[in-house]
Amino acid sequence: MDSKIVVFICLACAASASIIAPVPLARVDPLPQYSYGYDVQDSLTGDYKGHQEHRNGDIVTGSYSVVDPDGTRRIVDYAADPINGFNAVVRREPLVAVAAPARVVAPAPVVAPAPILARAPVVAPAPVVAPAPVFARAPLFHPAPAPLLAPRLPSPYYF
Repeated sequence: MDSKIVVFICLACAASASIIAPVPLARVDPLPQYSYGYDVQDSLTGDYKGHQEHRNGDIVTGSYSVVDPDGTRRIVDYAADPINGFNAVVRREPLVAVAAPARVVAPAPVVAPAPILARAPVVAPAPVVAPAPVFARAPLFHPAPAPLLAPRLPSPYYF
C-alpha cells in the first residue's frame, strides 16, 4: 500500500512538472552602448547646467556642469569601469573672465595741503518729521467661523 502512494506521488509530480511552462529569461545585451547629453541655458531663472555621458560595454565616461550659488561653475568629469570602479575629478571655474593685471603707474607727487583759513559754521540738524499716518487697511483674510456642534443624542444601540 505504501509503495502505491509513493508511486502515485511521483507520477503526480512528474505530470505537474510538464504542465508548468519555463520562465523566459530576460534578454541581456552583451555589449551595451549609448550616448546622451543635455544642456540647459535659462537666463530667466539663472539655471545653467549640462550633462554628457557615453557608454561602451562596461566602460562609462561623462561629465556634468552646474553653476553654484557662489558664482562658480562646478565641472565634474567621471569614468567608471570594472577594474578601477567609479572615479570623479571635480574642478571649479569662475563665470567672469579674469581681469588683466593692472599697469604700474608712477605715484603722484606729494603736495602740501592748503591752509585752513576759516571754519564752516555749525548748522543744527533738521528736525525729524514723522511719516504721514497710514490709513487702516482691510485684513487680507478673515478667520474661519467657529464649527457648529450638534447636541449629542443618545445612541439607540447602547442602553
